[in-house]
Amino acid sequence: MAVIHRTTLTPTKLELLSSWLPAQPWYRGKGQQPELARTGGFRLDDPEGEVGIEFMVVTDTSGDQPVTYQVPFSYRGAPITGVDKALIGTTEHGVLGRRWVYDGTHDPVLVAQLFALIVGETVPQMQSTSDAPDPSVTGWFAEPPTTAALTSTTDDPDGTDILVETAADARRLTIHINRVLQPGQAASTGRPLGHVTADAPLPDGTKARTVFALVQHPAA
Repeated sequence: MAVIHRTTLTPTKLELLSSWLPAQPWYRGKGQQPELARTGGFRLDDPEGEVGIEFMVVTDTSGDQPVTYQVPFSYRGAPITGVDKALIGTTEHGVLGRRWVYDGTHDPVLVAQLFALIVGETVPQMQSTSDAPDPSVTGWFAEPPTTAALTSTTDDPDGTDILVETAADARRLTIHINRVLQPGQAASTGRPLGHVTADAPLPDGTKARTVFALVQHPAA
């Protein structure tokens, strides 16, 4: 169970994101500094209790129209070998000390738990409350549950594709992360194998069910 500490974080997650977001290929506000507010999200537990996992939703109001992004974070007490490009930054936690903050789409622990959520093998947690399930976040998978391991991660202007390999039959699947959230966004016009849905903010302050992640067959 992830414990939410009421303490300081220096720099804050939003401060780290303000520097990191503009360099991402899916960032819509080219040439301007983000003005970010946290507007939603949820957490997942690491079964080993070592890695913090958070799916943060932030809204950028620096442009003509607000844009809402999804950033999966992983928090670690030491660097991950070989994924320097995924490091968002380091921060000092008032209780845990130095934490390495990663774009979690490159973190094998986060990816394994995301797939567990999709297949119904883990329970999503409230973003800011310890040991509090979040029933507004739901996963769905069209086939029997299995586990999957991270193979590779690719970013492009449409979002992030995580290639995973299932343990049951060594089959490869793609988990597409919708980086730019469009509230009310449907799963697909095709036939997805699975998805994660949660609430995303609307401009009037209400929320709408939105697809955060989508499981598909890899592109040929």
